[in-house]
Amino acid sequence: MRVLGIDPGYAIVGWGVLEHEAGRFAPVDFGAVCTPAEAPFENRLQQVYEEISRIITVHRPQALAIEKLFYQHNQTTVIGVAEARGVILLAAAQAGIPIFEYTPMQVKQAVTGYGKATKKQMQEMTRMLLHLTAVPKPDDTADALALAITFCHVSQSQLARYLRQTRGPI
Repeated sequence: MRVLGIDPGYAIVGWGVLEHEAGRFAPVDFGAVCTPAEAPFENRLQQVYEEISRIITVHRPQALAIEKLFYQHNQTTVIGVAEARGVILLAAAQAGIPIFEYTPMQVKQAVTGYGKATKKQMQEMTRMLLHLTAVPKPDDTADALALAITFCHVSQSQLARYLRQTRGPI
């Protein structure tokens, strides 16, 4: 199965495409969409939408794993991230890709086995699971790959439930 993981944002959107088969992971491609800070916000959203749409067209993922919106401190930032998430979800929906959302704690649990693992521990485990020589940069890219791994670890039940809901008995 081919999975696109996305760590949403409007300045940097991390993304990673994995192939998952028989319990093994193979990174297909990964990177980040970076928008210029001086650009009008609507142009930044357009760039995010266009780049994610392009990635979907090129890699043809069968599922999208994305981080659930988490409000921590800055209300202004969370609104912008929510809007960026919206254009990412729109691109996936238009392509007919099922969307699965995970909290940071769920990702840490799935990748490291410990829901309170540090970011560094999670990224190192992502590197090891994917047999990479270094942790992908920027951090958002490593986080996106961890989201794709999370989907793969819990996908059987989630994907079957999604397919039953949208297409009937499988």
